[in-house]
Amino acid sequence: MKKHINIIGGIILMWLMFGFTSCTSYLDRTPDSVVSSTDAFVNFTNFQGYVEQIYALVPDYTAVTWADNWMMGDEAINSVGGAWVDDKFDEGDYWGWQEGWIPSWLNGDGNVHTASAGGAEGLWPNAWAGIRDVNLGLENLDKLTDATQEQKDFIKGQLLFFRGWFYFELSSYFGGLPYITHVLSPTDNLAIPRLSYQQTADSIAKDLRAAADLLPVDWDSTATGAATKGNNTLRINKMMCLGYLGKDYLYAGSPLMNKESTGSATYNKGYCQKAAAAFAEMLQYVDNGKSWLHLVPFSQYSNLFWSGGSSQMPGYQEDVFTYSAFGTWLDGCPWGPASIFSASSIGGGYVSPNANYVDNYGMANGLPITDPNSGYDPNNPWANRDPRFYHDIVIDGDQQIYGAAPADKEHYRDIALYTSGEDRTYNGGASSGRTGYLIRKFTPMTCNNIDNYSGGGYMHLAYMRLSDVYLMYAEAVLQGYGSATSTAPGYNLTAEQAVDKIRTRAGVGPVGSAYVSDPQKFMSEIIRERAVELSFEADIRFNDLRRWMLWDNKQYLEKTAIDFDRGTVSVPASEIPSPGIHYEPVNMTKRVILTRVFHDFNYWLPIPTKDVYLYVTFPQNPGY
Repeated sequence: MKKHINIIGGIILMWLMFGFTSCTSYLDRTPDSVVSSTDAFVNFTNFQGYVEQIYALVPDYTAVTWADNWMMGDEAINSVGGAWVDDKFDEGDYWGWQEGWIPSWLNGDGNVHTASAGGAEGLWPNAWAGIRDVNLGLENLDKLTDATQEQKDFIKGQLLFFRGWFYFELSSYFGGLPYITHVLSPTDNLAIPRLSYQQTADSIAKDLRAAADLLPVDWDSTATGAATKGNNTLRINKMMCLGYLGKDYLYAGSPLMNKESTGSATYNKGYCQKAAAAFAEMLQYVDNGKSWLHLVPFSQYSNLFWSGGSSQMPGYQEDVFTYSAFGTWLDGCPWGPASIFSASSIGGGYVSPNANYVDNYGMANGLPITDPNSGYDPNNPWANRDPRFYHDIVIDGDQQIYGAAPADKEHYRDIALYTSGEDRTYNGGASSGRTGYLIRKFTPMTCNNIDNYSGGGYMHLAYMRLSDVYLMYAEAVLQGYGSATSTAPGYNLTAEQAVDKIRTRAGVGPVGSAYVSDPQKFMSEIIRERAVELSFEADIRFNDLRRWMLWDNKQYLEKTAIDFDRGTVSVPASEIPSPGIHYEPVNMTKRVILTRVFHDFNYWLPIPTKDVYLYVTFPQNPGY
């Protein structure tokens, strides 16, 4: 940590730019924004230039490697012999986030992020560097004399948001931390103690609340934002601050964090109520049309994750907070995160969804497949499922080649994922599809080496989407006020309605009445809904299972495959709407591929050894 929080050197001034030509620059710089360090804080243009180099410290978690290493939970499994951080965690090596050839997006290569580096640095080094940059900026606010009060507020608000955000991300993995609010020098006697998680969360909340009060909902509607009107989408605003204020409080109130702070592995009602209030404040801006944020129609659902031939950033209408994009990932698809989802037989794919995880996708009527009234048929298991199932998951018989194919590849046109199928047995069955499924959520099916997708687009996954906020609101209300029909004070949206809002968008039935009437059953539906709506995104699933303290549950530790033969009874498109030719599977069984090695102390990740040796009051997490 000393390497990053005791940085000595000049101030690097630059505007955050998107380093590619296929997409509009959403964070355009204004003229004369690059200045010498002596003038860095004198006027708004220069100070804003300083602030925007902090934007570049937010890691692009999909670009650190060409792997799926942000999927650290139970959602997926890699090819045999994988050595990414998710493989290491499966094996019980929780030091693996910081070790190896390219450890993970949490650590990257250990260098500070720059725009030219393409986003390939990690959270741990970047966050500490960012915190120092924020503190340096805050300590120089008095030098900002050539600015309006609004401009001064916007500078301070952005800085406070980033300090809160970096600390939130760090604490969510490592627990309570020392909350540094001033610039440290090499001669300082380091003795800042680690706080409890909730003490850290309170400090984060103070920064985020102050930032929310200083920043606008939309920069375009302000005098300060007029100079870059139409290009302010990624600038830190009130909605981002309120979204993370709610998430900060919800995490602080979750069982793992409450146990770390108080010893009780239960929800903390008070923190959940604070979370509900923050989310309610944010969602009222959405309801009143004062923010551009809204849930996109399901027909545009793919636009949240990838773009094709468009200058528009994926997801911006629903993305609460995301990172800047430094490159494209779909064009040609030879490598990169986009290509890892294709079948190994026609691409570079090597990741498969866990069959246990796929079971979270319920029926179109809204009921889980385990409900006896759901209509789920184990002999026709892929029929009449939640529409998101067909959007996100590749099943046996789905069409995977859409253009002309060489004669020796034509037989791959419809994917064969049954146990002896050629896409399943490719490379000895050690590659993608080894679970009987593939992931299609983030890329077009034509992103393979036959169709060789070249739509001029790219894959871009956010840190927080609006649908996540609705589901976090539902959880906070349930745990803070006791029932699915409760609301946050001053807001008329119930927890049940918040969940159903997400389901309605996807064309899925509402939460069943038996689940609404029972708080524990309703929580199980929130858990399942989060698994479906937010599947494979960011670090969401990994952190959800951690904060709920569910990692000791066999259901989540096992990574499984379905084994089956392809039957002869065809399934009509009215039951399985995915393009392709589908048959009912026969002789289906579920097989455990591996069971994740997990101990109670693994709920928190280990801090780098070199950093805990810096001073006595910065100890390692227990168990390591």
